[in-house]
Amino acid sequence: MTRYTDTTETRQAIIDACRWMNDRGINQGTSGNISVRVPDAILITPSGVPYDRMTPEMIIRLPPEGEPDMGGDLRPSTEWRFHQRLLAARPDMSATVHAHPAHATAVAMQGRPIPACHYMIAAFGGNDVPITPYAMFGSSELAEHVAEAMRNRHGCLMTNHGATVVGESLDRALWRMEELENLARVDLLSRTAGEPVILSDAQIEEVIAAFSNYGPGK
Repeated sequence: MTRYTDTTETRQAIIDACRWMNDRGINQGTSGNISVRVPDAILITPSGVPYDRMTPEMIIRLPPEGEPDMGGDLRPSTEWRFHQRLLAARPDMSATVHAHPAHATAVAMQGRPIPACHYMIAAFGGNDVPITPYAMFGSSELAEHVAEAMRNRHGCLMTNHGATVVGESLDRALWRMEELENLARVDLLSRTAGEPVILSDAQIEEVIAAFSNYGPGK
């Protein structure tokens, strides 16, 4: 697991990751948000600031638990609650990425998980990418749903909303978000001609074991 510190370089890496998501078509506008764990705090993107105008000084320092300071000119992302809850619940992870990628959001609008239709499901720690119940964005209820869905998973869909992933590093979280969007795309595509073949739990467990060193550096 990568351990980050609150430096200009870390803050710029968060901004670069946001811009990368938009450049890759994974996110649109300012709807996505990213957080990284640092000692005694969480760094998170501010609410409503276009990524091309964001500077390292604008990244918000969030307490690891409890209410943040809302008195400044900039406020943390409206989704700060589930970022905070996820990183508290997953000490093995260093970063959280949330976005509204088109295909993953389309599956989320159907209110269903992505099953083991492809072996890359194993990148998310189990035999599916789970779906949370709907809850208002930014709410404590949504934070509870996301934390519960990802108790033993590295990503989830959020009904009528979007997708969230965690990573041992920021790069690994971004990798998972791009993989999640591709899984959603091929799942939807396969269903236009019938039902996909679903891999067994044993087959997915075999891939999970093989994935111990797969993907970008931890």
